[in-house]
Amino acid sequence: MVNLHEKLRNREEKLAVIGLGYVGMPLAVAFSKKTDTIGFDVSKSKIEAYRQGIDLTREVGNEGIRNCSVDFTFDESKLKEAKFHIVTVPTPISDDHTPDLEFLVGATETIGRNLAKGSIVVYESTVYPGVTEDICIPVLEKASGLTCGVDFKVGYSPERINPGDTVNRLETIVKVVSGMDIESLEEIAKVYEIVVAAGVHKASCIKVAEATKVVENAQRDVNIAFMNELAMVFDKMGVDTTDVMEAMKTKWNALHFYPGLVGGHCIGVDPYYFIYEAEKVGHHSELISSGRRINEEMCVFVGDMIIKQLSLANKVVKQSKVAILGLTFKENCPDIRNSKMFDIIEHLRTYGIEPVVVDPEASPQDAKEEYGISLISLDDLHDMDCIVLGVAHDVFKNIDIAQLDKIFGDYQKDEKIIIDVKSILNNTEMEKYGYRYWRP
Repeated sequence: MVNLHEKLRNREEKLAVIGLGYVGMPLAVAFSKKTDTIGFDVSKSKIEAYRQGIDLTREVGNEGIRNCSVDFTFDESKLKEAKFHIVTVPTPISDDHTPDLEFLVGATETIGRNLAKGSIVVYESTVYPGVTEDICIPVLEKASGLTCGVDFKVGYSPERINPGDTVNRLETIVKVVSGMDIESLEEIAKVYEIVVAAGVHKASCIKVAEATKVVENAQRDVNIAFMNELAMVFDKMGVDTTDVMEAMKTKWNALHFYPGLVGGHCIGVDPYYFIYEAEKVGHHSELISSGRRINEEMCVFVGDMIIKQLSLANKVVKQSKVAILGLTFKENCPDIRNSKMFDIIEHLRTYGIEPVVVDPEASPQDAKEEYGISLISLDDLHDMDCIVLGVAHDVFKNIDIAQLDKIFGDYQKDEKIIIDVKSILNNTEMEKYGYRYWRP
């Protein structure tokens, strides 16, 4: 295991990334520029797309996929060729908000069946403190017949990829790394330094590194929950929350958070991992649990506001035509996992409204398979009663008054309702043109 990083640099040994989604695929591509890299995923369709030079995540682009040297495969036996394994499979939550480690355990079993002596296995998937050592190591040992600490070693390095972010990338974000002992820690740090120009932070132990990820996202979740609660109260007071935030930002130590929907595979999920483990040790996490509840309630708050504005505009709610602009969990990103916009759509359906949905960033196939939604084009919208701007895609930010009028048709101005969830538009301008405009 000593000097494994040098053998990787010299292409004498291979590195494998297991799980090729928004985290694993960019990681594999980055490493392939410096060392021989195997990219493994159980999805044959995903592997075939990558082999054809199609970037399903849009994180590196089709050209980046075509020009990389990753050995994309769904053949697990190829993992026998690697000595350094990085696990980046998803770790979602179950319906009861408890951790779902099925993908993680499955990937670990796969690695174990193909694990060579002298290997290092590093987990990047989000987990609660203790999973790597208490769950993953026993699975690796059972599947491989090898002994951890003697035949192979493990570590943990929380992923910090921000999908759709063109500034904060893998190479520019400090990488937290950890190992089961000093030797593995040093080796893991040197391997990641091959691709992470920003450098690494060596955590004192694996549990600290595991905790880092869930705490990072729980902190953001709580801060957004604070803003969402303010938005709910300010709405009753007739105060514009965004205007308040803009004024508050003039103070040097103000935090720049805004109200919004909290979906996706990280911020809306990771706090539950902390809550789950806290309960196991006898502590009820009141603050983080309350933050999660508030952020989940934001979907109902926005959904109710759509119904309220339709009623105030004298619309027949059940007959109203509502356009949802945006299905992905964040702007300029095709990821629709845990989309809170779908929760709003479901809420509107309880009132007999069947919204039409536009999202040029999302995959029509994914939208159909995941949510049963058929996406339509922005140009196909007409005679709408209400537009819900749910995601701040650039294409939606650039919508002008002429486009809005075309979408609404011949209604009177105050009958044209705009629900601006992300505060994309200028409220003063919207009011100037007479739209019935609302933002949280």
